[in-house]
Amino acid sequence: MLRILAVTSAIAGLTVSTALADPQPFEFDRTHTEIRATWDHQGYSHQSLVLTAFEADMSIDLEDPSASHIDVVFALDGGLWVGADQDDFVEHLESADLFHIAEFPTARFVSTDFETDNGEQGTMRGELTMLGQTHEVSLWVELRKVGETRDGRTKLGLNANTTLSRSQWGMDYAVPAVSDAIGITIEAELVSAG
Repeated sequence: MLRILAVTSAIAGLTVSTALADPQPFEFDRTHTEIRATWDHQGYSHQSLVLTAFEADMSIDLEDPSASHIDVVFALDGGLWVGADQDDFVEHLESADLFHIAEFPTARFVSTDFETDNGEQGTMRGELTMLGQTHEVSLWVELRKVGETRDGRTKLGLNANTTLSRSQWGMDYAVPAVSDAIGITIEAELVSAG
């Protein structure tokens, strides 16, 4: 379901004309970053949660994506937001039925490969570890903008998406009434660190 989770970093897979000649450290602009997972609830509606607690080690080379590296760790205990006054639902998400955070309090995404033909869109592949299992995920990424912050740091805007089968990681509670397919959508802004 997290695939995600790492998706956010997919920008590293895009070749863009920029002053960055070697891998450079980047960090999330958390005020303008959202990682959302969405699923079908018994055919009645689409529901979603937002992953709010994550730390990333991102080294990005926009001229040579293959030299980039992304490593994102998601803290699941207290890091799942589904809306106000939803304590019971969050408690169920954290239970052994789903994320089982008592035993698996984190998830992790590590990038392995980047491909792009036009420097604006591309595919990022990586390994997502969740519930003690590691599987490959692929994300479609679009670079929206390259610019500068007011203090002169490089700023990147991107969106990314993929669809995961949660049962692949052993999260099969209520399938198929609640969809196995989990849509991941990432809207992110990254800024160069240091």
